[in-house]
Amino acid sequence: MVGFSVKASTRRLLRLMALTMAFLITALIALYRERLRELAGYGYPGVFLISLLGNATVIFPVPSLMAVFAGGGVFNPAIVGLVAGVGEALGELTGYMAGYGGKAVVEDRGRYERLEAWMRRNGVATIFALSLIPNPFFDLAGIAAGALRFPLGTFLLSCWLGKTVKTLCVAFAGAYSIGFIERLLGA
Repeated sequence: MVGFSVKASTRRLLRLMALTMAFLITALIALYRERLRELAGYGYPGVFLISLLGNATVIFPVPSLMAVFAGGGVFNPAIVGLVAGVGEALGELTGYMAGYGGKAVVEDRGRYERLEAWMRRNGVATIFALSLIPNPFFDLAGIAAGALRFPLGTFLLSCWLGKTVKTLCVAFAGAYSIGFIERLLGA
């Protein structure tokens, strides 16, 4: 019972920290919105590039969703979400290719085998579901898809659909939260 309360309190603390961090990032974006507009020279191509590179890393995760959130607060959130979805899906090709090439080193063999079994049963749903939510396991699913020779077009389409739904939600959250924070701050 003690172990459960420690885990529950740790989860609550992590959620509180994540919420606080999200609020602080939103507040900073609201306060520096005009400066962010100065980055319009990079605009949508910048969001695309950050999304592509952020998802192309298999070993070191890069939090590209922060750029999508910020971009949604500065630019048209629908376009930001669509552009980021394409960038994220294309970035995931690195994991797919690592699996396809058979050179991928997987440290968490148990999770990989579970994901591979899911891929064998219903690859489209697995790729879509895992790309829909931010999680560290998508790289394993991409590696499994490549290793199983899952059709590349189907992989990209499933991945793009899930990633685009996710990035649209994040971009619109950025757009709507900016107004909320501005009202709170009286800006």
